[in-house]
Amino acid sequence: MSFALRHMLPLIGAIAMLSACAGKKDSVAAKSPPITVTTVAAALKPWSDSIEALGTAQANESVMVTAKVTETVVRVKFEDGDLVEAGQVLVDLSGRAELAGLDEAAAAYREAEQQLRRQQQLTEQKLVPASQLDTQRATVETARARLDATRARLSDRVITAPFAGVLGFRRVSPGTLVTPGTTIASLDDTSVIKLEFSVPELYLASLAPGQKITALSAAYPGTEFSGVLRTIDSRVDPVTRAVGVRAEIPNPDRALRAGMLLTVRIFQPERQAIVIPEIAIVQIAREAYVFRVDAKNTVERVSVRLGQRRSGEVEVLTGLIVGERIVVDGTGKLRPGALIRDVAPPTAATPNVAPVSSTTN
Repeated sequence: MSFALRHMLPLIGAIAMLSACAGKKDSVAAKSPPITVTTVAAALKPWSDSIEALGTAQANESVMVTAKVTETVVRVKFEDGDLVEAGQVLVDLSGRAELAGLDEAAAAYREAEQQLRRQQQLTEQKLVPASQLDTQRATVETARARLDATRARLSDRVITAPFAGVLGFRRVSPGTLVTPGTTIASLDDTSVIKLEFSVPELYLASLAPGQKITALSAAYPGTEFSGVLRTIDSRVDPVTRAVGVRAEIPNPDRALRAGMLLTVRIFQPERQAIVIPEIAIVQIAREAYVFRVDAKNTVERVSVRLGQRRSGEVEVLTGLIVGERIVVDGTGKLRPGALIRDVAPPTAATPNVAPVSSTTN
C-alpha cells in the first residue's frame, strides 16, 4: 500500500459515515407526521378606510346666562340641571322702581294721545294752526318712546332662557345682589353635539362635507355615536400642519356632554381588498410573512406587504392573490417545506364590512 493511499483511507471513511448519517436524517424527516393546522383562503372583501383623531365635544349652542342690570334677586325659577324651553323665565329681579316708572310713562302717553285727538278736532275747525298739531304729534311719539324704554328696562329685570337646553348649576339665590355680567347659570343645547378635531394636511384631499363619522367615548365603552362631517376649516395651521374639522352628532338622549374627549373616525368610500385574519401574520422585525399552502400540502414562507388593520383582520397589499390558502392557526410549529394537515376545509373568510382605522398623529 502506497503512502498516499494509506493517508486517504481515514478521510474516505469519514465521508462515508457523514453520508450515512445524512441519509438517515432525510429518511426520518420524510417519515415525520403532518403538522395539524387551520387554513383559510385569501378573499376579497368590502373594505372602508378611516381617519382616526381625537376631538372635543361642544354643545350646539352654549351661553352663560348673566344679569344685565344691578338689582336684587326676588325669585329663582329653576333648579340645577333643569331642561328649559326658549323664553322660559329663570330669575325675577326686583323692579319696583321700574314698575312705578312704567305707570308714569303709560299715563303720560295716554295724556299725549288725548291731547292729539283734541288738536286734530280743533285743526279741522280751523281754530288752531297745523303747526300746533305737528308739535302734539311729536309729543305723542316722545311719550311712546319713553314708555318703550321703560318696558325694556323692566324686561331686563326678568331673565329668560335664550334657547331650549340644559341648565348647569345655579349661581344665585333669592336676595343676591347681581350686577351686569353676574353669572346666573350655564345653558347648553346638547340635542346636537358639535365635535371639533384636527386632521393632518396629508388627509385633506380625503375630507368632504357629508362624510359619515363615528365617535367613541371612554364613558360609554362599546357604544358608537354616529354623525356627519359638516365643515372643514379654511386654513391649515402652519405650526401643526393640521386642518380643523367640525362634525355634528345627534344626541337626543343627551348622553354626550360638552367638553368630553371622543375618538372619532371619518370613513372613506368603500372598496374591495384582499383580507386575511390577523393571526396568520408572522412578524419578524419589520418584515411580515404568511405560510402559503401549495398543492402538495406543504408550506412556504411568503413575504407580504400589509395595509390597514381592523378588529381581527388585516389588508394585504402585495404577496398574495385571491384564493391562495394560508395557515391561520399553528404557524408557530411550521418551517418552510413542512407537510401539513388541515383540520378544517379551506374556505374563504366570512365577509366583514367593519371599517378599518388609520390613526393620525
